[in-house]
Amino acid sequence: MADVARISASELIVGGQKSGKSRRAEMLAAHWLGQSTTHRAVLIATARPGDAEMQRRIERHRQDRAARAPQLHTVEEPLELAAAIAVHSNAHTLVIVDCLTLWLTNWLMPAPEFKKNQAEAQSERAQAAIKSIATPEAFAATPGPLIWVSNEIGLGVIPLGRETREFVDALGSLNQAVAERCERVTFMAAGLPVHLKGAP
Repeated sequence: MADVARISASELIVGGQKSGKSRRAEMLAAHWLGQSTTHRAVLIATARPGDAEMQRRIERHRQDRAARAPQLHTVEEPLELAAAIAVHSNAHTLVIVDCLTLWLTNWLMPAPEFKKNQAEAQSERAQAAIKSIATPEAFAATPGPLIWVSNEIGLGVIPLGRETREFVDALGSLNQAVAERCERVTFMAAGLPVHLKGAP
């Protein structure tokens, strides 16, 4: 994949499933690591292995990362994203969040065994968590490069169902909030980057 020469202070990479989002983020990390022996890179993975297919998908991503960016360290954090970024970010460390879509799913669509009162409390915490990652203060407190990966799921027909429509709206709003703060925004399609914001 071309176009990985410049590392932005912050970049949002959006696109559909299998569009090349994660590959671009990993290649940016590999480029960052190659620039200096003092550089480090951390990927904050937000996926939860809820079923056998998801477990296989997560394992395949691990293998792909090991091949493309073997020095990229992975940390699993499905919920407390702001805290994880704060712990791992420094001037010499590039942080990748992969991905916002699954992170938002973990907050807004809790496990079925949650009781109603637990789900309501989870929703309140979710709103606070969403606000915590897209504020100017949160970006200013991140000294090293920060790459966000997220899905664009609003381009096709939206399935029926209130919860599905609400999730599509919430993710669209989250992507907009993060994009507003990012120095560069890249849309991925068929493995190719299209720059929506910032210099290539």
